[in-house]
Amino acid sequence: MTAALCPGSFDPPTNGHIDVIRRTAAICERVLVAVVANPSKAPMFTAEERVALLEEVLSDLDNVTVEAFTGLLVDYARQRGVDVVVKGLRAVTDFDYELQMAQMNHGLTGMETLFLPTNPKWGYLSSSLVKEVATLGGSVEGLVPETVLSALEEKLS
Repeated sequence: MTAALCPGSFDPPTNGHIDVIRRTAAICERVLVAVVANPSKAPMFTAEERVALLEEVLSDLDNVTVEAFTGLLVDYARQRGVDVVVKGLRAVTDFDYELQMAQMNHGLTGMETLFLPTNPKWGYLSSSLVKEVATLGGSVEGLVPETVLSALEEKLS
């Protein structure tokens, strides 16, 4: 496998996201992290802010590129020469949704999706939970990279 796409809203990027991206980068020659705008969610960070946060956190990885995109994931992947989509799975509920997406993407273009189980350490973690805890004044230290923690604190001050 040479090129993988790790898509997500990453609002904000969590240690779980970073773990999946780093593990993908360890087994693939090239990884494209695709920051998507999810119309069903009200983002805390703009797409540009999320790209910048991810670029900073992943700056030590030479084989990882971060971009924002809109449109169909499979079209974007094809335009970028990506071989496979990699999705992290936390629980059965993730699998139910991601399996449907994977089957749709395969039906549209033949694009394959690989599921990477989340490290159990981060299995409970989601961007939504991080935002909720942070917004209500709780500490999210240790759940997000330091760069993201600073950005959250600034956003909420």
